[in-house]
Amino acid sequence: MENTDLFVCIDHVGLAVPNLDEAIEFHTNVLGWRLLHRESNEEQGVEEAMIGTGEQLSQNAQIQLLAPLNENSTIAKFLDRNGPGMQQLAYRVSDLDKVCATLRERGVRLLFPEARRGTNDSRINFCHPKDTGGVLLELVEPNKNAAH
Repeated sequence: MENTDLFVCIDHVGLAVPNLDEAIEFHTNVLGWRLLHRESNEEQGVEEAMIGTGEQLSQNAQIQLLAPLNENSTIAKFLDRNGPGMQQLAYRVSDLDKVCATLRERGVRLLFPEARRGTNDSRINFCHPKDTGGVLLELVEPNKNAAH
């Protein structure tokens, strides 16, 4: 029987934070998570860190800390509107293009016509919150060649 699941698992929860260094300090030293990966994504206007358990990305679900690189980024606007907190829920997929096509057929609007580059060169897209019960859903196809 063919597996017809669209999603592999929950990949991560994205938290908008005003200061990435302070957020990493709190989540690692106080809560006991591990810093697994950190990078700046100029295209999306964010500085981000993946924290979690295990030794590598994609081993377990993670928390993504997102801080704005500039006042025009989506995360800066989110923080201005809502303050710090949960910004997105991300589902891991094995074939982003197939999942996007299926969701479009089912009436879900996606934010981008084509996949964009996400954390650690993953491929991503987002489902419009108005079509998903008010939650920004990120779809993540991990980079199969990632070193982490």
